[in-house]
Amino acid sequence: MKLLTQAQIIERLNTNPIFSLIGDTADTLGVECYLVGGYVRDLFLERPTNDIDVVVVGSGIDMASAVTERLGRRQAHLSLFRNFGTAQVKWHGQELEFVGARRESYSHDSRKPIVEDGTLEDDQNRRDFTINAMAVCLNKARFGELVDPFDGLLDLKDGIIATPLDPDITFSDDPLRMMRCVRFATQLRFQIEEETFAALERNRERIRIISAERIIDELNKIMLSPRPSIGFVELQRCGLLEIILPELSALDNVETRNGRSHKNNFYHSLEVLDNIASQEGSSLWLRWAALLHDIGKTKSKRWDPVAGWTFHNHNFLGEKMIVPLFRRLKLPLDERMKYVKKLVGLHMRPIVIADDEVTDSAVRRLLFEAGDDIDDLMRLCEADITSRNEVKKRNFLQNFRLVRQKLKEIEEKDRIRNFQPPVDGEEIMQRFALPPCREVGELKTALKDAILDGIVPNEHDAALQFIRERAAEMGLREV
Repeated sequence: MKLLTQAQIIERLNTNPIFSLIGDTADTLGVECYLVGGYVRDLFLERPTNDIDVVVVGSGIDMASAVTERLGRRQAHLSLFRNFGTAQVKWHGQELEFVGARRESYSHDSRKPIVEDGTLEDDQNRRDFTINAMAVCLNKARFGELVDPFDGLLDLKDGIIATPLDPDITFSDDPLRMMRCVRFATQLRFQIEEETFAALERNRERIRIISAERIIDELNKIMLSPRPSIGFVELQRCGLLEIILPELSALDNVETRNGRSHKNNFYHSLEVLDNIASQEGSSLWLRWAALLHDIGKTKSKRWDPVAGWTFHNHNFLGEKMIVPLFRRLKLPLDERMKYVKKLVGLHMRPIVIADDEVTDSAVRRLLFEAGDDIDDLMRLCEADITSRNEVKKRNFLQNFRLVRQKLKEIEEKDRIRNFQPPVDGEEIMQRFALPPCREVGELKTALKDAILDGIVPNEHDAALQFIRERAAEMGLREV
């Protein structure tokens, strides 16, 4: 973060000609005009941003229309949202949002405000956090002047997330701000101010009036941050996670019996998520798989007098939980959901293979079931090794290297990834004059298993010979 003088702010604004043009337009219209929100915040944080939000003490729509005229309608595209009193101008890859200064009031059961025209002070009062309530004047006479009534600059310097006014009112009026509070703390690695955090706890039930789509948008931004665990710890501490994602919240539990405890699977899951997030190019959906990979452990936990705490088949239980979870959160139910579901269901397989002797048969089956997602599955499994025992961790990772080598060898030799058996159901029905029936399915399954077990090479002639022999055993005759 850098404390900028007005001269330094002007220097940075002058790198983009749009700001002086907006200021000139405001002067022509005789209105006050301010740059607000994320752009001002990120100016001091020295972060790149494309968020250009402009508040006009007057009509934002009139201002946007006048700016578009000056830019030229062939180069600038104007969109008006008269119901909301806002307008957007797209120009040379930039998106400029214009809104009139306003004051807001809320009813208890809705986050949609009653809006009235207001002053700059009114507009700053309605902002969510002090670091987002700063404004920079764009009018020529005060160009580059910072207006910071809530000491947002000091909070930026101290790394603090705090609300401009009473946090209970801020969060109760618009409960989505609670998610934004945690999101900003995660993205910026800031601390949530003590009273602001206490208000999160007191108002957490208000999140129930917010749509799942809005909540998941903020969750995804937390997921895509460099260290997403920060956000999930804060959500758990204030009680929001239990409402939003109870399957994950329930993992925050350690039980002890006869002096034997299991690990806290909530914090383990967050460590796995951070491990994945630290890998270059890790997708949002691989991160979701990492976060949810152990959600089946709550239902599968059992006490065994000899083995201690067990979580048998937690991967299969977790896999079954993915569809209803995605549906409730309004996450996509397409291939992205199937990808997460697959990785949750398969995440124990490479670990079992690595723990035992790495057989060709086991590797073939893993390749077949994982398909093109095998590399991401291996990344997840390696991230899942969070043991504090360095010797144990090193041995696991060495075994995973053996599994990776075996995967490469099998793939090159047998072409198993996403394979289709070289003799399909149509050919079986034609050769044995069969309709679609149980016998066809049995032959197809037997062939698939024989290829995966290495009994039959993945080639047509060898596969056909196997089918003929197995059909003869079943009393089927080739026509």
